[in-house]
Amino acid sequence: MSKQPVYEARGISKNYGNVIALDNVDFSVAAGEVVGLVGDNGAGKSTLVKALSGAHKPDAGALYLDGQPVEWNSPHDALERGIETLYQDSSLAPDLSVSANVFLGREEVVPGFWGKLGFLANKSMDARARQELEKVGIAVPSSSRSVAKLSGGQRQAVAIGRAVTWATKVIILDEPTNHLGARQSAEVLHVIKQAREKGLAVIFISHTLPHVLEVTDRIVVMRLGRVAVDAPTSTFTPDSLVKAITGFEVVAS
Repeated sequence: MSKQPVYEARGISKNYGNVIALDNVDFSVAAGEVVGLVGDNGAGKSTLVKALSGAHKPDAGALYLDGQPVEWNSPHDALERGIETLYQDSSLAPDLSVSANVFLGREEVVPGFWGKLGFLANKSMDARARQELEKVGIAVPSSSRSVAKLSGGQRQAVAIGRAVTWATKVIILDEPTNHLGARQSAEVLHVIKQAREKGLAVIFISHTLPHVLEVTDRIVVMRLGRVAVDAPTSTFTPDSLVKAITGFEVVAS
């Protein structure tokens, strides 16, 4: 029996002038589930992500969180309800420390008089950042080390770790392994698996199909603004997934 969705889109449609970006799309993800969202360029993935994250309002349809209808006026509304989105640009500040990036926009101040003057609780933020990152398997030499000194994989892992730290419901990851090598990608995929173990719902958008097949529980294939296939990952082979995305048979060379 399938799990109850924690986040769901029902009948979502979105037009840009005469262009139909989404056409009556149904989508769902459950707690502790990683759902892959795949499709060619122009399939509607980015528009669906923008609707789910609160960046764009759909023209029709509705969103449901824990079975209750929700409406986002901005991405901040979704953030406040526990939905974190990480776009291809991880939005890390390279000159700041790892902990400063984890707490960016959510800084803690020291208690008492000095806190009223805006003095930050750097030691406690460093300790908590290290603790939270270790929970999802991210080992950095020091949480006070600047992000600029980390590898590409470590940076992306920290960005995902930040999302895992603050998300209470859903994490949306847009091409998190893009431009990473094999070892660095493995680090990021491990963090995604740890987020699932934490009980978060994860939406994983990627063109790298081997990563999708490795880390997801279910795959939703979009084509021309519609859901073409929604099936357990175990039912796909690399060739059948390519066929689902393109709509054409894969011919062996």
